[in-house]
Amino acid sequence: MPEHRAPAAQPVPADDPDPGAGSSPAAPPPFAPRKTVFGTAGPPWGQPTARPTPGAAMPPETVLLDRPAAGAPAPAPAAPAGTAGPLLGPAAAPELHVMSYNIRFHHRATAPGDPDHWPARAPLLARLLRQEQPTLLGVQEALFHQLPVLRRALPEGYDMIGYGRAGGSKGEYSPVLYDARRLDLAEWDQFWLSDTPELIGSATWGNDVPRIVVWGRFLDRATGAELVLVNTHLDHHSEPARDAAAAAVAELVTGFPPGTPVLVTGDFNAVAGASGPWTRLVDSGLLVDTWAAARQRLTPAWGTFPGYLDPVEDGPRIDWVLADPGVQVLAGAVNPARFGGRWPSDHAPVQALVRLDPA
Repeated sequence: MPEHRAPAAQPVPADDPDPGAGSSPAAPPPFAPRKTVFGTAGPPWGQPTARPTPGAAMPPETVLLDRPAAGAPAPAPAAPAGTAGPLLGPAAAPELHVMSYNIRFHHRATAPGDPDHWPARAPLLARLLRQEQPTLLGVQEALFHQLPVLRRALPEGYDMIGYGRAGGSKGEYSPVLYDARRLDLAEWDQFWLSDTPELIGSATWGNDVPRIVVWGRFLDRATGAELVLVNTHLDHHSEPARDAAAAAVAELVTGFPPGTPVLVTGDFNAVAGASGPWTRLVDSGLLVDTWAAARQRLTPAWGTFPGYLDPVEDGPRIDWVLADPGVQVLAGAVNPARFGGRWPSDHAPVQALVRLDPA
């Protein structure tokens, strides 16, 4: 079940209990960006790009959702609680629909009837994604055997970048899913939030589990605009690790060519407006919070970590979609969708409708 870390005013979920420990240096050394990038095409769904390992046998309780047969009518989407339909739904050019979603890893200690039970949550998660169809989706906490649920929920033509934080298919993923029917992938990379960002599974800033960043550079064929999507999941226990990770993300963002629009999605395990990562990324003027910048807010200001309980208005927002200040933010939302009274995850997805200047 979810754990909470100090301070008490910042509730965060438990994370996948990967082995490993690290010490927390008083002042982490500056982050050294990784120089190597991968190829111009993303890997097949669920396949690791580095140090491939055979996929583990899928547990019998894993839920996979079949895509409708060609020509079959699409299932009617269910409306999120408090809305009449999808909050944003598929975006038409020149707009882009961006979503950040911690889908909650499959905790095998759960049982049927538990709100955290993945086999019961998987169809709900797929239903929400099928309804919303973000152009770009930054996911946190996905395990290898959970990836097919994401794949089958989204239309044909979506692709994914990223691999497990323990290497290959092992450990949690922070993948970026994107509509390859519209977006061409130019390059992508994954690195570890540590003193040794190229070392698989490294964790040296006080976090007990590895933390990663996955980013991709895309060309929007509809508008000719180039853009970057950065996705991450900061540590849930160590404040020094979160602060150091935010500095690494900031250095990555500033390292792209000037004028390149950058979007950042993530579970930051830090409260919007009152945390070190917020100060580094938003208060600094480097990025803007799409929720705050949106011309239209489609939902109340729900906290993003309801923990399977009723959503709390003005609750802590620890999941963010951030954007380059030059990006136009048309709409923002924290999606409280439940189906039959059940949540797809212990987090609520954060959504933004944005527009980039054409090339």
